Amino acid sequence: MSPRGNQQHLQQKAMAGLEMDSTDCFPIDDYIKVYYLPVMYTLISVVGLVGNVLAIIIYLAKLRPWKSSSIIMMNLAVADLLYALSLPVLIKFYITRNWTLGEFMCRFIRFCFYYNLYGSILFLTCLSVFRYIAVVYPLKAAEIRRTRWGILVCLAVWAISLIEIGPMLGMITLKQKDNLTKCLDFASNDPQVVWWYGWILTIFAYVLPLLVVCWSYTHIAGSLGSSISRNRPSRSRVRMLSILILVVFVLCFLPYHIMRLLRVDSLRRPGVSCMQRRGIHAAYILSRPLAGLNTFFNLALYTLAGDKFQQAFWSIVHRKERTSSTLSIIQSSYNISKKDHTKT
Repeated sequence: MSPRGNQQHLQQKAMAGLEMDSTDCFPIDDYIKVYYLPVMYTLISVVGLVGNVLAIIIYLAKLRPWKSSSIIMMNLAVADLLYALSLPVLIKFYITRNWTLGEFMCRFIRFCFYYNLYGSILFLTCLSVFRYIAVVYPLKAAEIRRTRWGILVCLAVWAISLIEIGPMLGMITLKQKDNLTKCLDFASNDPQVVWWYGWILTIFAYVLPLLVVCWSYTHIAGSLGSSISRNRPSRSRVRMLSILILVVFVLCFLPYHIMRLLRVDSLRRPGVSCMQRRGIHAAYILSRPLAGLNTFFNLALYTLAGDKFQQAFWSIVHRKERTSSTLSIIQSSYNISKKDHTKT
């Protein structure tokens, strides 16, 4: 056997040993996976589908012509919608515990999660930078709001996200266990392969954007604090928008990246006990839908981005109310006239 073949054989043997060891203690991670993930993914899928379809309709029908921030928000809504549409496949998988769609779809569905994750991180980072320029350098605000900047930024975000997670397509695999096919999550694949790549993703695709967001928020807060018009509603909205983006980075993205590194580390170190490994895996599973909850916060971002989105939303709601009222009046009139006709 060649040295490379021997190394692969040893890695497979080590992974098999981990799986055998993991059956010797209470499978808390399996229970969380079966009962927690379908519920959370169903919630995210329903809210993400309805909310982002409505947001896209508002941007397309009510908010033309677009500013650069509107284009970024529109692309963020599209990314969240694609993620929400991919979740029903995962929900079925976690309920049935068997993957039936083949290796390509396994890689594609897992890819959708990471494409949304790192695309959202970059979109939110760009929004922070645009807000920073508009607040700290108000003379440049008109230039940064131009449509071409939004288009260029969105094209760059989609391209960079694809480059960041492209290698992942070759790392996600299927596994046969107990006559069932498993579509492994990225962090559950060969730890020797995904360890350094996971670190690269964490540092360059999460920590670096987080530092940019913190830097932007610090300068925005300083500028608003020293501004004469700091109590104006627009200033308060900018402050809330910055805080919300920072909350998403810390609350949604930070636990996931920490637990992903710990999960891979627990698989690559031979001295980790079965219970400790399963506990780390359980915490990692809990953090995955938490990362997906950024779609909820993104829906709030659309309303904070400007008054026009709120006005467009309420105009659609009120139109539906007026339509329903009109239909009710017509129906009532029809029933009354029908009743009078019957009496005569």
